[in-house]
Amino acid sequence: MDWIATKLDWNRIRAFLATAEAGSLSAAARALGLTQPTLGRQIAALERELGVALFERAGRGLVLTPTAGALLDHVRTMGEAAGRLALAATGQSQRIEGAIRITATEACAAHVLPPIIARLRATHPGITVDIIATDRTADLLRREADIAIRNLDPREPELIARKVGEDRGRPYATPGYLSKLGHPRGWDDLAQAEFVAFGKTSDFIEGMRALSLPVTAQQVPVRVDSHLVHWELVKQGAGIGFNTEAVGDAEPRVCRVLPDTAPIVFPIWLVTHRELHTSRRVRVVFDLLADALSSQH
Repeated sequence: MDWIATKLDWNRIRAFLATAEAGSLSAAARALGLTQPTLGRQIAALERELGVALFERAGRGLVLTPTAGALLDHVRTMGEAAGRLALAATGQSQRIEGAIRITATEACAAHVLPPIIARLRATHPGITVDIIATDRTADLLRREADIAIRNLDPREPELIARKVGEDRGRPYATPGYLSKLGHPRGWDDLAQAEFVAFGKTSDFIEGMRALSLPVTAQQVPVRVDSHLVHWELVKQGAGIGFNTEAVGDAEPRVCRVLPDTAPIVFPIWLVTHRELHTSRRVRVVFDLLADALSSQH
């Protein structure tokens, strides 16, 4: 019997309970939002699992077999327990407390999120925050995170996305390094410049060529996988590096390399899973992030 209990499918048990209470497959199917053939298959599967017949036909309706009648009270108890579980889960989801996982790039996590998280904790002290600082795109469908801050519009229909602003990026370097280059005024003046690349050198070169700057591998003597290390190298005069205007302009040790050129503009998206957006905790954090990020851009 214990083996049977571990194998029982709640959907099939629910189909049995609904049919027992409705008295017909058609009425039970309407109550559960299923088709009649689907409901019939679930009941037939449950009969095979239990090794007993559950219903007998009586005219156009169904009546319980004696065995099914003996099981019905147990099944009703299971249904009541499931209802209490659903209510408890709903209540928990409406409480603004518990853990929240936010994923963002390392740069965003270090330079943008700290004051926002401080505000979140001050407003909702019952919420604990797990920040996943990574440049890898976390899989929200697999619950690797609850909320993501991204620069690309997600295409998955299961995700909810809100564009909360646009960021502007520029090349930065120390005044001392720029003096060695003769204070360049345009991209063409950077033919002899050296860059600190983030990520793969080939990807960085491809990105520079998209800006009509034919950078060579010889111009990228330093490459790192960390945004924070990348920015520290730029501040120490190791070469030219890219950052957002908010971060770059606030750093006194560097300046814009090409102050008169247009910035690189990229969107900021806030993303969560459609199911998670029904949780009050996730919704509150999502809206707070959206408000804070929108006010910064």
